[in-house]
Amino acid sequence: MTTTPEDGQDARDAVEPPEPTGDVAAYIDAITPEHRPLFDRLHRLVLQVHPEATLVLSYRMPTYRVGPHKLHVGAWKHGLSVYGWHQGREEAFTSRYPGTKTSTGTIRLTPEDFATVSDDDLVELVRAALDD
Repeated sequence: MTTTPEDGQDARDAVEPPEPTGDVAAYIDAITPEHRPLFDRLHRLVLQVHPEATLVLSYRMPTYRVGPHKLHVGAWKHGLSVYGWHQGREEAFTSRYPGTKTSTGTIRLTPEDFATVSDDDLVELVRAALDD
């Protein structure tokens, strides 16, 4: 049995998600080097939680879809903005990180924010958008 050093899973059982293509790939490739690790981290977490998620371009930004649910991720000068949950579902996150800039249905995350936000808290944000 072959295992991967990172997770101990049988490498034969590991299924790599498809690489983004077309306009989505072009968007991701154009993310600045300063912000690309932020996107890659969030992308990895979305696919850990929802490996069945599809990634499309919607509103001219990468959008993860799980059934009727969507999580939009936009790369901007400040860092990343995430959109997509029903109002109130992000309250636990914003109460733990009151310094993050928010508006209705949007959370803006700078590289400094990403440095302090745990993977568990980002997963909670992903679930707020993509879970029932």
